[in-house]
Amino acid sequence: MSKVRVLAGTRKGAFLIESDGNRKNWTISDPLFPGWEIYHVNASPVDPNRLYASQCSGWFGQMIQRSNDGGQTWEPVDNRFVYDGVPGTHQWYDGTPHPWEFKRVWHLEPSLSDPDTVYAGVEDAAIFKTTDGGKSWAELSGLRQHGSGSQWAPGAGGLGLHTIIIDPSNEQRLFIAISAAGAFRTDDGGTTWLPINQGLHSEHIPDPAAEIGHCVHRIAMHPSRPNTLFMQKHWDIMRTDNAGDSWHEVSGNLPTDFGFPIQVHAHEPDTIYVVPITSDSLHYPPEGKLRVYRSRTGGNEWEALGNGLPEKDCYVNVLRDAMAADKLDKCGIYFGTTGGQIYASSDEGDNWTAIASNLPGVLSIEVQTLA
Repeated sequence: MSKVRVLAGTRKGAFLIESDGNRKNWTISDPLFPGWEIYHVNASPVDPNRLYASQCSGWFGQMIQRSNDGGQTWEPVDNRFVYDGVPGTHQWYDGTPHPWEFKRVWHLEPSLSDPDTVYAGVEDAAIFKTTDGGKSWAELSGLRQHGSGSQWAPGAGGLGLHTIIIDPSNEQRLFIAISAAGAFRTDDGGTTWLPINQGLHSEHIPDPAAEIGHCVHRIAMHPSRPNTLFMQKHWDIMRTDNAGDSWHEVSGNLPTDFGFPIQVHAHEPDTIYVVPITSDSLHYPPEGKLRVYRSRTGGNEWEALGNGLPEKDCYVNVLRDAMAADKLDKCGIYFGTTGGQIYASSDEGDNWTAIASNLPGVLSIEVQTLA
């Protein structure tokens, strides 16, 4: 029988939460790296035993941890991130009025074909790559050299590159998102980059239709349809069907189109999930009712999913990297909250169960479906 493993990064450690294919009974590991912020834990799709974790502390700084045995043991790997050929972990200068400062790794995205190759999205916004399992990292400097960096501005959470998507039909094509700059695409493995924000509209910036400056919270793709992406923006749910060349709004009948995560169903490319919150200043569910909203039409038409979720007095948030799906026949959906709850649905969102209730605030969720 298949096994499901939830990889949870929290403000005070990481947790591995496991169940068999029935997804009824769950076991929670002791905390890994207790006391550390774990921004992201992710697994290689090639080798399910190869895990990577972004470990961060205001006192000790940033570290990447690697496991070769499914999370039973871990080792720190060399963290000499290199900017344009120069090692360093603090500030570097590129001719812009302000220095770029390395603060933390927000997101780790392993290659689809090689367990030793991983991309890292960092704050201040930049993208790095390792091809030796994390022992050394080099910046894909074409992104910052695109020329728009002076227009990038930090969102409320910082100037983070938080989303990296690899096109499964062509691993030289990557999509990334930066808060607050927008979305970008490379078609040559990261040498050159193109901003892909046509159709986005943001009232809070000087030019609402500008090429650069949009606060993109998250983008998502179904691997069977790499030209179609969905976006949760700072206000608005957006969709593109031409790899980001143009976007259109699909917020439809949502009670509010502000939120952070967006997730695509494992087997249905037009089924997507979001978690609306009240506003950009009130980061909690409307009326204190926690709801996931599902569209089976690729947007515009949305239904509320709340069976098993709090009906009142709920004031948590769900962060951008804290929602994921498993690959079982009846697709499971998972999300974690800033209040330390992790909810799971084994029936595509119709019903929910709390599989963890008292963790530190959840920063990220990934799910492995294991044979």
